[in-house]
Amino acid sequence: MRDLAVVGGGPVGLAAAIGAAAAGLDVILVEPRDGPVDKACGEGLMPGALAAVQRLGVDPPGAPITGITYVGGDGASTASHDFRDGPGRGVRRTVLQAALAERVERLGVPTAAGRVRALDQDGEGVRLRLSDAELRARWVLGCDGLHSTVRRLAGLEGGSDGRRYGLRRHAAAAPWSAHVEVHWGRRAEAYVTPVGPGEVDVAVLGARGTGFEQALADLPALRERLAGAAWTTPARGAGPLRQRVQRRAAGRVLLAGDAAGYVDALTGEGLQVGLAAARAAVEAVVAGTAAGRRVRGSAVVRAGADYERAWRALSRDYRVLTTGLVVATRSAAVRAALVPVAAGVPGLFAGSVERLAR
Repeated sequence: MRDLAVVGGGPVGLAAAIGAAAAGLDVILVEPRDGPVDKACGEGLMPGALAAVQRLGVDPPGAPITGITYVGGDGASTASHDFRDGPGRGVRRTVLQAALAERVERLGVPTAAGRVRALDQDGEGVRLRLSDAELRARWVLGCDGLHSTVRRLAGLEGGSDGRRYGLRRHAAAAPWSAHVEVHWGRRAEAYVTPVGPGEVDVAVLGARGTGFEQALADLPALRERLAGAAWTTPARGAGPLRQRVQRRAAGRVLLAGDAAGYVDALTGEGLQVGLAAARAAVEAVVAGTAAGRRVRGSAVVRAGADYERAWRALSRDYRVLTTGLVVATRSAAVRAALVPVAAGVPGLFAGSVERLAR
């Protein structure tokens, strides 16, 4: 009987495993894939996310990010803000995961290779049936992504509206800015994140069926900037982005990261929220495990309720700001006016960036 089984070997799952080991829990990591797990994402660590990664004893290489710039699709208007409390960092997803995985290995956290096929709870813990094995843990933390199996098996699915999808590629181009640039077109947006001295990440967001070249056609200033640059990776997709979840706890099963519910990649701090949630989940498990050996039922309920409250508090800015921006920019008039308005009200733009950066 382990104290905790973390399902999912992405950055949030690895961070949870590191935090659990540091807290003295007997933790095991469950991940079916071998090696770094890539995904379509913007690859920008906001200053708060970088600080959270460094607190785990990990400092991955990358390119500094000193702020955020919004750019109109034709490049005629811009709004910029430099982070007040130091830079973030653009880090390739595979590099970040490899660094976290190395830390997990150094801490001696065991890994079970296999996909979760079934999940059953009783008064003592949770039984996970994997592809070719079975394990028991007092708690399970699902960090298995946008289409979480743990979430589905725990009965926590809330559905998806299926409207928005993302695609990502890397271009061999020297970063022309130390900012993350968000390019706004009539129908699509693109994030450009420096991830090295000669490479940028380009992630586009749009309606289902929007292709990478189609998105760039909606962003002529960015397309011109990238003209002649070689693409170093193929397009990798993700979606639908909007994932609703009934709640983040069901008995001894907790959810963190994208598995805990996702709004959109539009404001770029999904990983920051995921890392904070991983830390809060470990704290709930520590409290619930210590008390649960004495008062089983009530301690489990209390730990789950405490975690749900913590998750709602730490994700509030992300949920409110991202939801508002996604809904507002469904209007063509709002999309056209967004960057000029942000430039005209720099205090509001700066305040929004700072709330998401910390």
